[in-house]
Amino acid sequence: MFTGIITARGEIVDVQSDGDWVFTVATPWDCNVIDIGASIACSGVCLTVTKRDAQHFVVAVSAETLSRTSLGSWVVGSQINLERALKVGDELGGHIVSGHVDCLAQVTACTKIDDSHRLDIEILESFAGFVAEKGSVCLDGVSLTVNEVGLTNFRVNIIDHTWQQTTLGTVKAGSLLNLEIDMLARYMARLMQVQNR
Repeated sequence: MFTGIITARGEIVDVQSDGDWVFTVATPWDCNVIDIGASIACSGVCLTVTKRDAQHFVVAVSAETLSRTSLGSWVVGSQINLERALKVGDELGGHIVSGHVDCLAQVTACTKIDDSHRLDIEILESFAGFVAEKGSVCLDGVSLTVNEVGLTNFRVNIIDHTWQQTTLGTVKAGSLLNLEIDMLARYMARLMQVQNR
């Protein structure tokens, strides 16, 4: 489990695509303290550490994950948002995030407003009902509050700190972001589906 509060930016330094795709990520962390098998949210996608040294960790990515996320576009030099898994007693600064991406969302506009940036986001109609005004979403691993919603779109505002410290500061119209809908919305929808049978 994660909170959507990014603690570092990583860089893809190696990509192997023989069978499953394998990415090597350089980080500012001391990776020697990361357990093999640990979960790390990489731009919002929960991935398992298979190897590591002092400044790098390695993750393998399945075809299913590639089909639902932006990871297939990662190349050497790509910058990604990183968050270690929660420990009991950690501060919950964002919202509960699983690292299970639902779909790709497309940025349709990026507008600077004073010291923040507004992103207009288009999503698949099948996921639109899970996004609510003043609710939470996770975009590329970043916990954000929804400001406005439309039929198949919504808006979020990014404060300057988040803009500078995460990869959201590099997005533009046409960018694709990993979207995870709020976990509570997901389970509520499923409960209503079962009760209405």
